[in-house]
Amino acid sequence: MTDAKPGMENQCLGLAEALGLDAVRKHVYPRAPWKYLPPGLWLAPLHAFSANSDPLVAPWPDILIATGRATVAASIAIRRASRGRTFTVQIQNPGVAFRHFDLVIPPRHDNCAGANVFLTRGALHRVTAQRLAAEAARFAPALAHLPRPLVAVLIGGSNKIYRLTPQILHELADKLAAMSRATGAGLAITLSRRSGAAAEAVLRDKLADVPNVIWDGKGDNPYFAYLGLADHIVVTADSVSMVSEACSTGKPVYVIELEGGSQKFNRFHQELRADGITREFSGQLANWHYAPLNDTALAAAEVRRRLAQR
Repeated sequence: MTDAKPGMENQCLGLAEALGLDAVRKHVYPRAPWKYLPPGLWLAPLHAFSANSDPLVAPWPDILIATGRATVAASIAIRRASRGRTFTVQIQNPGVAFRHFDLVIPPRHDNCAGANVFLTRGALHRVTAQRLAAEAARFAPALAHLPRPLVAVLIGGSNKIYRLTPQILHELADKLAAMSRATGAGLAITLSRRSGAAAEAVLRDKLADVPNVIWDGKGDNPYFAYLGLADHIVVTADSVSMVSEACSTGKPVYVIELEGGSQKFNRFHQELRADGITREFSGQLANWHYAPLNDTALAAAEVRRRLAQR
């Protein structure tokens, strides 16, 4: 159960897939006044959603996996309506007392603690070795003309915490172009919805004379294929999900610094860098090794353990 944002839904689906579950997706969109109120003040939370939300009615599921502020009150209500039969898993910090859920799975940088809390290094996701291999094989012909080493470049954009400024974007494009000329590397680039058309235009212009592919948003998304085919991964700092997915590959991961930041995001990036998992992107390529992040599988094992105890 999510508000349909891809970053939220992928975390829930990743955990469901790691558990081997055939998940039913529920998208919920709070209506006024509930969307303006904290979850603790919602009355009749199962009826606080707009008409285009999926219905939340019995029979209640055996397991409910939810994330995002929009789902918190409904998750609590479903657990209560099922008389505790539904095992509720809330991903990320719900912002209310953890006792309302069977299991809370926040990232370590959220500084949460409790008897029913399982901490992860980063975000849960859908990246698996099998999925990357399958997608790499499917998209390999489309990238066969790009030379090695192949560098996957994952670009997000401005959000509440970070800003991808025009200056940073131009500097990034110049670094990528210089790196490609110096090393002969090919570039496989994907942008998010937050990147914007102007960012794509800058990259196409500045990288016109180096071997690259920039996904134009049409057809099947090659994101998993880029992760699977890449020798190196460059990713912007704004997305914990993208950085976590990159770090699950075991490949060298370089983080592009953006303007802004917060104590929480800074802790996340500092810990990864201190543990030798990521490095700041300087326009140079290097090789190093680390134990890939395995948060989703570990979280699934914890869910199984608690279900077995119950």
